[in-house]
Amino acid sequence: QFSKIQALIQKGIDEGATLIAGGTGRPDGLEKGYFVKPTVFADVNNEMAIAREEIFGPVLSIIPFDTEEEAVKIANDTVYGLTNYVQTTDAAKANRMARRLRSGMVEMNGTSRGAGAPFGGYKQSGNGREGGSWGLEDFLEVKAVSGWGDE
Repeated sequence: QFSKIQALIQKGIDEGATLIAGGTGRPDGLEKGYFVKPTVFADVNNEMAIAREEIFGPVLSIIPFDTEEEAVKIANDTVYGLTNYVQTTDAAKANRMARRLRSGMVEMNGTSRGAGAPFGGYKQSGNGREGGSWGLEDFLEVKAVSGWGDE
């Protein structure tokens, strides 16, 4: 995983994203182990690998947009769909976007999901859910019965 994240950070640099913080290599004072510098890129577009791949590391890509419609289009233009994050002071806009974003989870204005909320994604980020009553369903056997008669 360490090598994969390092390669994606380097690819972001090579593809022309602006490195704001972090970068390749280990953080100062953590020369041993698989630690990765928290990395932030700006001027990213949806054609870059750092925007198209699930990195599973401390790498943030900032993609500029002008309209709510464009933001939703950018966010949904992926084969993945684990989590979206919405930051706005307009509650109606946040709610509209949450309905339109194609992901298993949407966190708005820094609010994390509750402990009993379902965890899981859409598309290639997976089907099914863990957590809450949705997670318990994996351990149940479901039976459909047709033509139940009076006794």
